[in-house]
Amino acid sequence: MKQSSRRPGRPERPLDPDAGPVQCFAHELRSLREAAGSPSYRAMAEVAGVSVAALSRAASGERLPSAAVVRAYARACGAEPGVWERRLRAAAEETVPYCPAEGESPYQGLARFEPGDRELFFGRARLSEDAVRLMREHRFAALVGASGSGKSSLLRAGVTPRLETLVQEMGCGAEVRLITPSARPAATHGGMLAPGRDGPHRVVVVDQFEEIFTLCRDRTERWRFVEQLLAAREPDANLRVVVAVGSGYHDRCVEHPGLAEALCDATLTVTAMNREELRDAVVRPATAVGLRVERELTARIVEEAADRPGALPMVSHALQETWRRRRSGVLTLAGYETAGGVHGAIAAAAEEVYGRFSVGQADTARRLLLTLVAPGDGGPDSGRPVRRADLREWPDPEVPVVLERLACARLVTLGEESVELAHEALITGWPRLRAWIEENRERLRLHRHLTESARLWQERDRDPGALYRGVHLAMADALFTRGTHEDDLTARERAFLSASRVAEFMERWTAARMRRRIRMLAVALSCVLGGALVAGQIAWHERGVADGERALAGARLAAGLADPRGPPTPAPGPCSASPPGGWPRCPRAAPRCTTPCPNPSGTPSPSPGRATAPGTSSPPPATPCSTWAAASGRPGTWAHTGASDQGGCRTHR
Repeated sequence: MKQSSRRPGRPERPLDPDAGPVQCFAHELRSLREAAGSPSYRAMAEVAGVSVAALSRAASGERLPSAAVVRAYARACGAEPGVWERRLRAAAEETVPYCPAEGESPYQGLARFEPGDRELFFGRARLSEDAVRLMREHRFAALVGASGSGKSSLLRAGVTPRLETLVQEMGCGAEVRLITPSARPAATHGGMLAPGRDGPHRVVVVDQFEEIFTLCRDRTERWRFVEQLLAAREPDANLRVVVAVGSGYHDRCVEHPGLAEALCDATLTVTAMNREELRDAVVRPATAVGLRVERELTARIVEEAADRPGALPMVSHALQETWRRRRSGVLTLAGYETAGGVHGAIAAAAEEVYGRFSVGQADTARRLLLTLVAPGDGGPDSGRPVRRADLREWPDPEVPVVLERLACARLVTLGEESVELAHEALITGWPRLRAWIEENRERLRLHRHLTESARLWQERDRDPGALYRGVHLAMADALFTRGTHEDDLTARERAFLSASRVAEFMERWTAARMRRRIRMLAVALSCVLGGALVAGQIAWHERGVADGERALAGARLAAGLADPRGPPTPAPGPCSASPPGGWPRCPRAAPRCTTPCPNPSGTPSPSPGRATAPGTSSPPPATPCSTWAAASGRPGTWAHTGASDQGGCRTHR
């Protein structure tokens, strides 16, 4: 900016930089302008695109300007807008120090409204009346809306108080109960949902109905709880039910035919607030506690959040942070912009708390916040309650300190027995938490499965059949080994993994022992079988030899009987050897007989008891030789050689 663009005007009021952060910041703005050549505010307005009065008031020292004006002022002077916006925030922090315990905020921040906050709950009167009218017409009704549309606050601070008032006016003595499903909905709330025909009439308000999908992993348990709720549709049932469910889980709800029919018959959609409703939600809570809201602030919030689904938690948190930066009972636009506005208030508050942690406390906060998140399984990520008793089992001594600070910043909600995120908007509105979730998504999914498996194992009296084995155990060991996320486990989960490891070791040892026994048995059976085969082979061979010998003997006998020349010549023995000069032996003669001849003289002897006719010769006597020859089956004729045979033996011709 050139010096020639400066025009003379009314002199500015002197400032004292030591008079406080407001005048100090205004003095710095004037110094910036002087360094740029002291241009006129009109020339700066032409460059920056803002009014002359806004630029003049920014450096007046009366109040802190808005962030938009500071950025414009810096651009007009050729400076970096981001640097001067950070200076503005530092000045605002010095002006209104962080004091969360100072009074009670009329805004809930990320926390939901409870029945006791009905006096501060504005902007949902019409929708609350519509919900009560729907419940009077139908025994089962449902409120369906996007995450962040204010379903829980509507049920708790809008519908429930009206139901209680209606019950008192009717004098019917009905009971109004507010529940959330939890991990075991049927077992936990089954008695409440079965009052009996003679019992009192009961109105059950079910908040966070989507927990039957995000927390309850047992399909049978889930649909049994749904059946218990749908029993309210029976004409003689002393029960009426209204549920609030996120629109992202509508497709899961229609998996049950009865629930799909009920949702089709009686459903009220929770829409985003219109401009008039949002204005009431901004202004009337502050008015109820004696505070005032700048019109510029109201207009800005209405412009940024009207008709925008899911914006209510961010608006409420931005208003709470603006309330912390209020000045003289007034919620200002400057305080709102310093807090980060609708889009940045959650991240700014979370980063502010996170930045005050030490290195060890920051790691504890990361682990603690991830424990409170349930990664979406086909749906958006959501929060999950964790028992305070489970957190007390963590060996980290920083857990109580970190938990208390997160609760003071209203990032988490501390119940009597559980801890949970103040709202799921923290998941989407804080980039650091989103990055942690994406980095650890698979581990979180397996950890939630481990938590459910450990719970079922304990409920089934530590049944060995419910333990991890194979791939599940290998993955759990890889993710939760000693020194690697093991501190994130509860005592029950650690006991479950230890029992699973022992069971798998014993099963492997037993299987190895059985394999050794089977191998030994196989070797023994092989030896027995081999011996049996060898013995059988030997027996078969010997039997073959014996059969061959018998066949040969039978063939010889048959041949001898069939020869027409008579019985064969007996095998010669020593007595039938050919004398010198005698006849040579026949080549077909039977084998030599080794039995001595009983008649060496060769004289024929008649058979006993048989007479021999004169002039005839008797047949040769039956000698051992002739008997053997006949049995040998070899053909031949008998001839008597007389004395020349040297002993009277016969030879075969």
